Amino acid sequence: MKVKNIALLILFALFISSAAFAAGDKENGKKIYEKKCIWCHGKDGAGNGPAAAFLNPPPRDFTSGLYKFKTTPFDEILPNDEDIFRMIADGMPDSSMPGWKDILKEKEMWDIIAYIKTFAGLEGKPAKQIDFSKQVKSSKESIERGKKLFIDRCAECHGEEGRGDGGKKLKDDWDARTWPRNLTKPWSFRVNNDPKNIFARITTGIPGTQMPSFADPASKKKLSDEERWDVANYAASLADASKTIKEGSTVVKAKRVSGSLPEKADDPKWQEAEPTNFYLISQIIGKERFFMPSNNSIRTRAFYNDKEIAILLEWDDRTKSIPGDEKALEVSLDGQVFEDSVSVQFPVTIPEEMEKPYFGMGDASKPVNIWQWKSEKKDAQQTVRLLNATGFEKIEARDAGKAGLKAQGVYNKGTWRVVMKRSLAGGEKGRDIQFVEGKFIPLAFAVWDGTNGEKGSKHTMTTWYWLFLKPEAGIYVYAMPAFVAFFVLGICILLARSSRRKG
Repeated sequence: MKVKNIALLILFALFISSAAFAAGDKENGKKIYEKKCIWCHGKDGAGNGPAAAFLNPPPRDFTSGLYKFKTTPFDEILPNDEDIFRMIADGMPDSSMPGWKDILKEKEMWDIIAYIKTFAGLEGKPAKQIDFSKQVKSSKESIERGKKLFIDRCAECHGEEGRGDGGKKLKDDWDARTWPRNLTKPWSFRVNNDPKNIFARITTGIPGTQMPSFADPASKKKLSDEERWDVANYAASLADASKTIKEGSTVVKAKRVSGSLPEKADDPKWQEAEPTNFYLISQIIGKERFFMPSNNSIRTRAFYNDKEIAILLEWDDRTKSIPGDEKALEVSLDGQVFEDSVSVQFPVTIPEEMEKPYFGMGDASKPVNIWQWKSEKKDAQQTVRLLNATGFEKIEARDAGKAGLKAQGVYNKGTWRVVMKRSLAGGEKGRDIQFVEGKFIPLAFAVWDGTNGEKGSKHTMTTWYWLFLKPEAGIYVYAMPAFVAFFVLGICILLARSSRRKG
């Protein structure tokens, strides 16, 4: 009985403590806001801080009182304080909003919430909540039902396979370009891909954007509770684990094969090669800098044999950019369409130690090779370029065909797949990289989305990573462990016999 009373006291204390935190101290929140948040959200909370012009999505305008990711219904203006707390604590993936839980104390985050709600005069508690009580457990049947509804109601924006490639040009209420979520990349969700959170987005919509509420009785696309759970279960099932970017994964492992290398990007043999994923970031180190990317990751696989190397580059791109094509022009950022493109950068000479060329197109003492593929135009075929560079402005265009460099790409349902191929010892020695088995070779990537106005220095990129031509495991690798095992076993047997004789 005594233990029970103590437990109740602890729970009561926790409740009081939590309630006190949730109340928040506006004055203290103002002090913290003006140190930590003002740079993006602005002094008056209008989302117009000094950094705002460089961010997409733009910082939240707190004066509007609209909160995009909330767990209250579409017809309830107030969010739950816990919705705002989650955004501050965990941040918003694939945006510029960082998580603050490692920097601010819990009480400080509640204080900020109390203050930012004053910008729109929000007071009190929400009168309504989303009803999560009728959750449909994910199952094969639910996912099948959800898929049919998704194709009918959601594919026009999110694409048939959920890669955000529906082909619509979307803008929010503040006239900022928005992109439908790529549902195959759960790590890019603003909240997460738990079906409960997806259900909340489908039920409430995303206020201020073109993502509608599917619980609104006035909507022709209204879905029942069960149907929204089915769609949520289907959307969660679209997560593609092979696109996960693993922390510490920095090496593209080229697999050695004895026969010919795959020529085409859709060759099923590529599935035998281990994929490696990398984040793409905006190019902001050289002029003209770029701050509004649409692509966020790239995946690579590689094969080699005794003569050649082939590299497959895959990235999700919501739009196929074809200069001269009217449909591409309709969804373009500002009425211009350039080719989609990808490039791979290598040092001309593989470094013997850790020092690599400057990753922004090399430097005077350490030149780089750049292999660049560009998609087709309405009146022109795909192209491949070979460049040598010793800096952003010192670029020499060379004959890719003469160096034996080939590239071919295909676009299918929101994904580009491009194969680049060259001989291991191709081109000119001293001007072209010579690939060597068993060595770690620096490589870096850049991607252009032509519909998003990306051209020249305006693109996304990675820093240096590594390519490793993994040597084939010879018989020595298998024989030596067996030999050692038998040797140790023999020693043990001899020692055992010797002990018996002495005993």
